[in-house]
Order: sequence, then C-alpha cells, then structure tokens
Amino acid sequence: MGDKRLNELLRWSIENTETEQPNGTGAVATTGEGASAAPVSNLTPEVMAALMGGPSDADLMIASMEIITAADVTLENKLIAFDNLEQLIESLDNANNLASLGLWTPLLAQLASPEAEIRTMAAWCIGTAVQNNEKTQERLFAVGGVPPLVALATSPDETDTVRRKAVYALSSAIRNYQPALDAAVVELVAAGHPADKVDAMDMEAVDTIITPLREKAMAAA
Repeated sequence: MGDKRLNELLRWSIENTETEQPNGTGAVATTGEGASAAPVSNLTPEVMAALMGGPSDADLMIASMEIITAADVTLENKLIAFDNLEQLIESLDNANNLASLGLWTPLLAQLASPEAEIRTMAAWCIGTAVQNNEKTQERLFAVGGVPPLVALATSPDETDTVRRKAVYALSSAIRNYQPALDAAVVELVAAGHPADKVDAMDMEAVDTIITPLREKAMAAA
C-alpha cells in the first residue's frame, strides 16, 4: 500500500477511535454537557475498498463488460460476467454510472449477439438499469436503445426467452418516460403491431401496449 493510502487509512482509524478524556476514564460523553460529536468521515465503503486495494463497483462493472465483449472468453464465463453486471446495476448509482463509464454502447451491442443467452442477459440488464429511473431511461433513448428492444420483442424468429426479457426491458424503458414510449409506438406500428400513443404516466394505458407483447412471447414458449 502506498504512503498516501496508508496515511488516509490511518486518518480514518484515528477519526473513528474513541479518544481518552481528560478525566482519564477513557469514556466518551454522548449526551449532556461535554458531549463530543461523532467524528465525521468522507471515507465511504467504496473509498475504503480503494484504500485497501480492492476494486470499486465501477472497476467491477468495467471488468465485467471487458469479459462480455472479449473474443477469447467462453460463453459460460461471459454469462457469469453478465450476471455480476446485472447485480451491480441493481444499485441506482451504479445504473446511472453506465453512461459515465461508457458502457451503454457495448451493452446495447450485445442485443445483436449470435448467442441467444447473451441477448437475453443484455435485455435483462437494460431492464434492470432503466426500471423506475428517468436518468437511465433518458440515456437508453438517447443512444437508440428502443428500436432494437422492439425488434427483439416482436421478432417471430426470436427465442421466447429473449422475447420475454426484451418485453420486460421495453416495459421498464417506456413507463413514466414519454419520449421512449412514443418511439416504441412508432417502431411497433412499423413492425405490424398496432399500438396507440398513450400517456406514459398512465400504467393501465401502458399495459395496453405491453400486455399483448408479453402474451405473444408467452404463447411462443
């Protein structure tokens, strides 16, 4: 561990250690006169992990995508990496960091993978990232993520598992986010699936778009 990390760790240790009081009791007053305020530290668990040499969530997300996109990695290991990535982006902060880490483009590229299992995991990750999160919904829309999801959700040649996950991702992408819903309707109509533009905030109205897609995917199983 470098000197800087050692000094930071030492500072954190001192801040979080009870100091001996003038009366020699070693007790720290917590209430009343003479109470000492709890030490404040900006060393978050992520910073602590970095100080100790462990990878941050951002590091793990980047590493997962490197495995997923590598040419010389087995499908099994790619799926393990995808599972790890999906769990990481269950965190709102991590989902938001997909953009700053430059991971949206390679993630969307996996929707076109020749492996159905990879397409399934990509749609799953996208659905997790954008669920109840306007910031990531906006980013998915901006990078053109709606058309490929509609294509997977409506393709008669696609596997039922991929279609179901694509419908899940599409549902998460359009609820409470009007631009994505409007774009989805355009794509659905072009693909021969009648759909009307509705209020993205109206969950029952959104269901009139999603439910037929889900039922078709289930029927294909």
